[in-house]
Amino acid sequence: MATLRLGVEETLGALNAALGPGGPVWFKETHARHLRARDFLAPRRALQARFGVEQVPEPVVSAVTGLQGPGVAPVLSCAATPAGLELQLQRPAVFERVLTSVAAYASPSAPTSSGPRLVLHCGALRGSVCTLRLSQLRAVLVADHLARALRARGVRVRLVPTPRDPYMQTFLDQLRVEWPAATESIVIEALRSRAFEFASTQDGDALPPGTLGRMCLKELMEEQGRSAGYDPNLDNSVVTEDLLSTLAELQNAVKNWTDDSTPGLAGTPQSSTESCIVVHVVSCEEEFQQQKLDLLWWKLDDQAPLIQKHLVCGPVKVADGPGTLTATEYYELRLAQVQKASALKHGKHLAQDPAWAEIFEILSVAAIKFEMLSTAPQSQLFLTLADSNISTKGTKSGTFVMYNCARLATLFESYKHSMQQGLYPIFPPVSSLDFSLLQDEGEWLLLFNSVLPFPDLLSQTASLAYTAPGLHITARTELVCKFLVQLSMDFSSYYNRVHVLGEPRPHLFGQMFARLQLLRAVREVLHTGLAMLGLPPLNHI
Repeated sequence: MATLRLGVEETLGALNAALGPGGPVWFKETHARHLRARDFLAPRRALQARFGVEQVPEPVVSAVTGLQGPGVAPVLSCAATPAGLELQLQRPAVFERVLTSVAAYASPSAPTSSGPRLVLHCGALRGSVCTLRLSQLRAVLVADHLARALRARGVRVRLVPTPRDPYMQTFLDQLRVEWPAATESIVIEALRSRAFEFASTQDGDALPPGTLGRMCLKELMEEQGRSAGYDPNLDNSVVTEDLLSTLAELQNAVKNWTDDSTPGLAGTPQSSTESCIVVHVVSCEEEFQQQKLDLLWWKLDDQAPLIQKHLVCGPVKVADGPGTLTATEYYELRLAQVQKASALKHGKHLAQDPAWAEIFEILSVAAIKFEMLSTAPQSQLFLTLADSNISTKGTKSGTFVMYNCARLATLFESYKHSMQQGLYPIFPPVSSLDFSLLQDEGEWLLLFNSVLPFPDLLSQTASLAYTAPGLHITARTELVCKFLVQLSMDFSSYYNRVHVLGEPRPHLFGQMFARLQLLRAVREVLHTGLAMLGLPPLNHI
């Protein structure tokens, strides 16, 4: 049950509440060196500022030691040290609570409400795949990852636009980006009529084909506080048939709602757009034009959503390659590098093996997504094209994560094979396992830093400040990639040091099964994290 799941946020909330009124003081430890002695720390200076004395009052320490509540991890001890109040959990009890309910920790926390309907708009997909820039590719990958995270939290999401270039959809499929390939017919007559009401021409000059005129946006921008966040140089915009088609598709997405995560679901007309929010995911080079589009939509459509936000992705700088590198060229480069690395490791025949073609494609996409998404989307991204970025030994790469995913699969396959040969017994009921046998510091590191906080991390990834003032919105789409890289590093260190499948001796089976159950949880978390990136787990590399 969701109420039985332990949570880092719940524990921190209870710890801070036990100190009495004031801001948060406690924080969770993450470094292995500190976790040898404590799991949470309230720093000494913060406590002195809170209580005004050197010593924390004894009733407060007692309250912390006896802490209980929904989702609160059981406390073993709380002691005053020169660093502050150090708290350690009842680790065997935490292992048992978590590892007997693995599925609960491989999914996001339950949403408090269904929230608004959300349209994610990525205008970069309206262009040709041949001209798709790296900054635009970044925006596409951010939108796709954000949509997956939001849907996992129960948010109703619709993605627009439908790519106009048929080869764009093929490229998206190669990148394992889930994007709708079809849409309803778009009608622009009403928008065209409104445009003729407002648009003006200069001295009766003939307009170019597809151009309706020019529309002043300055007055609208200054209304209702919408000028906050908009470029002060916004003045007017040329209105074209193509621009109206873009607006019509957005209008249709808002009014005739369908959930793209449910194929075949018929559109349901909505009587109000108040509960719908539009987030435009754009590269920094495209934001100025997107701001014009916002204002045009409000000008021409009285029922346009009141809230439009911009998630602006920073520029992509290539450190050791041409600045004109396109998205498709980038993909082909990474694919060639993966094939070359595999040929060096396994032999040239492997690169020609059709059975490995899909694995090479998945590894290439993993490399690209981890490179594009491991940096906060608002920040500038520096891209290095060297072969070392796709090595399974490079601890920051997507291929390193996929390599450790395959190592986990091999581990469980080895156990299954040995069990079938009679070397190991069948896996016992999880409720019968003795988790006090998990004494290695690497085991607590995996549980406390990876499995236990994973639901909170997924919730943070899907958290968007829709109602915050201003035009711009931020997202934490870098969290999952960074988490998976750290998880892979911790697992790799543990796996290289600890022999999980030990000698087939009965007195060693208890510890082996407890370790396997821990790594089952790690595997589930890893697979869920990869699914948030559109990446399938690999069984071998």
